[in-house]
Amino acid sequence: MTKNIFILAFLFLSITGKSQNLKLEEIMKGESFIGNQPTNGRWSLDGRKVYFEWNPKNELGTSTYFWQKGMTKPELVSPKEAVFSQMDFKTKPGSDVVYYLDKGSLYSYSIQSKTSKKLIQQSTAISNLQLGAQTGILFFEQNDNIFKYNIKEGTVLQITNFNKGIKKDVKPEKENFLNTQQKELFQFIKDKEAKKRWNLAKSKAVKSDFAKEYFYGKDQFFNLKANPNGNFATFLLVEEPEIKKETMEVFITSDGYNQTPETKEKVSTANFVKTKFGIYSVAKDSVYYLNFSSLSHIQDVPKYYELYDNLKNKPKEDKLIVPQAPVYNEDGSIAIIEIRSQDNKDRWLVNLNLDKGTFEEIEYQHDEAWIGGPGIPGYSFESGTLGFLTDQETIYFQSEATGYSHLYTYNVKTKKKTQLTKGNWEVRDVTLSKDKKAFYLTTNTTHPGNRNFYKLVVADGILQPILTKDGAHEVVLSPDEKLLLVRYSYKNIPWDFYVADNKKNAVLQQISSSTTEAFKQYQWRTPEVITFKAQDGTPVNARIYTPKAEVANKAAVIFVHGAGYLQNAHNFWSNYYREYMFHNLLTDLGYTVLDIDYRGSDGYGRDFRTGIYRFMGGKDLSDHLDGKKLLVEKYGIDGDRVGIYGGSYGGFITLMGMLTTPGEFASGAALRSVTDWAHYNHGYTGNILNFPETDPEAYKKSSPIYFADNLKGNLVMLHGMVDDNVEYKDIVRLSQRFIELEKKNWSLASFPVESHGFKETYSWIDEYGRILNLFNSTLLKK
Repeated sequence: MTKNIFILAFLFLSITGKSQNLKLEEIMKGESFIGNQPTNGRWSLDGRKVYFEWNPKNELGTSTYFWQKGMTKPELVSPKEAVFSQMDFKTKPGSDVVYYLDKGSLYSYSIQSKTSKKLIQQSTAISNLQLGAQTGILFFEQNDNIFKYNIKEGTVLQITNFNKGIKKDVKPEKENFLNTQQKELFQFIKDKEAKKRWNLAKSKAVKSDFAKEYFYGKDQFFNLKANPNGNFATFLLVEEPEIKKETMEVFITSDGYNQTPETKEKVSTANFVKTKFGIYSVAKDSVYYLNFSSLSHIQDVPKYYELYDNLKNKPKEDKLIVPQAPVYNEDGSIAIIEIRSQDNKDRWLVNLNLDKGTFEEIEYQHDEAWIGGPGIPGYSFESGTLGFLTDQETIYFQSEATGYSHLYTYNVKTKKKTQLTKGNWEVRDVTLSKDKKAFYLTTNTTHPGNRNFYKLVVADGILQPILTKDGAHEVVLSPDEKLLLVRYSYKNIPWDFYVADNKKNAVLQQISSSTTEAFKQYQWRTPEVITFKAQDGTPVNARIYTPKAEVANKAAVIFVHGAGYLQNAHNFWSNYYREYMFHNLLTDLGYTVLDIDYRGSDGYGRDFRTGIYRFMGGKDLSDHLDGKKLLVEKYGIDGDRVGIYGGSYGGFITLMGMLTTPGEFASGAALRSVTDWAHYNHGYTGNILNFPETDPEAYKKSSPIYFADNLKGNLVMLHGMVDDNVEYKDIVRLSQRFIELEKKNWSLASFPVESHGFKETYSWIDEYGRILNLFNSTLLKK
C-alpha cells in the first residue's frame, strides 16, 4: 500500500510538473537547493575583519570565510586563522593583550603586534579560564581544581584540593605477639619508633600552605569557580541519581550488528536530585555549605496539589533547588547567584556573603505554571541574563512580572529595583556596552514576528532605534562598538550577513549572498501574517498562503510547527524552510495553507507561553480549530476538505486533532510525534505537565494514545527509527493500540536511518511525497 502511495505521488508530480515551477525532488534538497546560509558571525580582535562559517560551494561541510572593507565578496581564511577566530578570548577593557585556551594550553595574544605566546602547556588539559580582579592574574581549572597563574612572576599556585571519593585513613599496624616481642627485645626498634613519632609531631607543628584535601564522595561535581580575588572558590555537588534510561535499536550499522545506545531519561520525580552549594575559603582552608532553607516560599506547594487527595495535605518540606555559579562584580566584593526550584515554579536571586556563608534574598519570581521566557532559564540547571553595571553595585536581570520578559536593575546597596523596559513586547537578547552604561537590546517591539535592535542608555532609559525594519536582525558589535555585523532575513529572503554603522536607523550593506540561481528562479511568496481571535478571545497570529483565484480548489492544509515553545508566524526566514517551500508548492496547486502560532508559541508573552499548562492538546488544538473556522468563514474553504500536518509537537497536535476532535480534519500527517507524554524527557515535559507521579490526569488528557479509539479520517504517521528525541517506540505503541482496536484508515512509514531531524534528501522526498499524496487523495474532489 505504501509503495503505491509513493508511486502515485510522483505520478501526480510528473503530470503537474509541466505547469509548475516547483518540484518536490528539488525543494526537499533543502539548503542544497536554496543555498547554504552563513552562520556564527564574529569580529576579529582589531575590528578590521568579520568571520563566519559558510558553504557556498555545497561541499561536505562548512569553512570559515572573512570579509573586510574594500572587498567585493568574502574569501576563505587559512585553517590556522579559522581556528584562532573562534577562540573564547578573555581581556580587560582597553588592554592590548588577550588570553585564550587552545587544545588545553594557555596562550596570550597581542592585538597590536598580532603575535601569540604559549604560557602553559601540560599533559592534562586546562579549562574554564577566568580573569582575576588584579591585572596579570588568571584562574583556570584542571582536574576539578582551581589554579592561580601570575603572568608577571610566571608562577602557578593550586588554590583548591578537591578529590572524588572518600579519604582512606592510614590504619595503624595491628599489635601482635611478634611485633610486640621485637620492641621488647631490640633497642634499635624502640629508637626507630621514637624518631618516627618525633618527625610526625614536628611536621604537624608547621602548617602547610598547600590546601588540604577535600573529598566530596560519590556526588557529581559542577560549576567550580574562583572569585576575582582568588580567596574563595564555589562549587555545586549534585547527587548521582539512579535513573533508568531509554534505549533504542539501530539496525543500519557499519559492521552489520545491531546497536542499542541509551537516549534519555523519562519524565519523573525520580529525576529530582539533592544539591549542595559549597564555598572553599583559602584563608580558612576549609569548606562550608550554604543552607537555603530560609529562602522565601521554599516550602510552598503547587496549586494543582489541591486536585489530588494524596497531595493536598502533604507535610511541608523544602523544595529541591539548583543554585548556579556566582556572578561577581569586578573586584569580587559582591557575588550574586541565581537559584531555581526543581519543580520549575520558583526563581531567586541572592547576594552571597562568601566569608560568612550566608545570603540575602534580593529577587523572587514565581509562576504557577513554570518559570521561563526570553532571558530567563526554562530549566533548573540553566542560568539567565545577569550581570553588573559600571558602578559595580547594580545588577541587571530579566523578569516576566508584567507578563512580558523585560529588563530590570537592582542596586545591592540602596535596594532600589528599576524596570528599564516596558510594553506588550519582549526583550529577546541583551548585550552590555563596554563602558557598562548602556544596553544593546534585541526585541520584538514593532511586531511579535520581528527582531529589532535598539540601544538603551541606562541614565535616560530611552530606546534608540538602530535596526527596526520587518524581519530579524542578529547583531554582533565590533570591538570598538562603532560597527555592526548583522545576520538578517525576511519571510522570503534567507539569512545573509550585512554590515552597518552603529547609529540610529542604520542602513545595511550586504556582504554575503547565499541563494542559488535555482532558488532565485521562483517567485517565493511573502505570506501575510494575520491575526484572528481564538474562542477565548486571545489574539492568535498565523501565516496564510492563498492561491490565485483561477486555481483555488476550496481545500486547505493547516501546518503545525514543532517544539511547542517556538515561533513560525513571523517576518523572517523560517527554520522550517522545506515546509515553507512545500507550502508554496501546495498553494500553486490551489490549496490554502495556514501556519498558526498556537498557544504555547514563542514571542507573545507569559500568558500565551503558559497557555498549555497541564493540558497539551487543549488551547493549542482549539486554536487550530478556530483557524479552520476562519478558513471556512473568510477564505471560502470547504470545511470537509481541511487537512492537518506537522512534526514533533506538530505531529502530536495532528494526532490530538484526529483523535480528540474526530471528523474535524479529513486527513492528517503526523511526523515524529509524541504519543504519550509519560515517555518523553524530563526537562521539557515536567515544565508543562508537572510529573506523572504527582499529576497523572494532566498526562492522560494530554496523550493521544488514550484516544486511539476515536480515529476518524485518514491518518499517515511517519517516524525515524533512530530518533533519540521522540523514540520510534512512541509510534509503535500507538500502532499497537490501533491494531488492537481494529482501526483501518491509518498507515505508518518508517525511516531506518533517520533521527528526529531528517538528514537524507531521499528520506525527505519519500516523506513529503506521502504527505502530498495524502492531501491530494483526501482533500480534492474526485
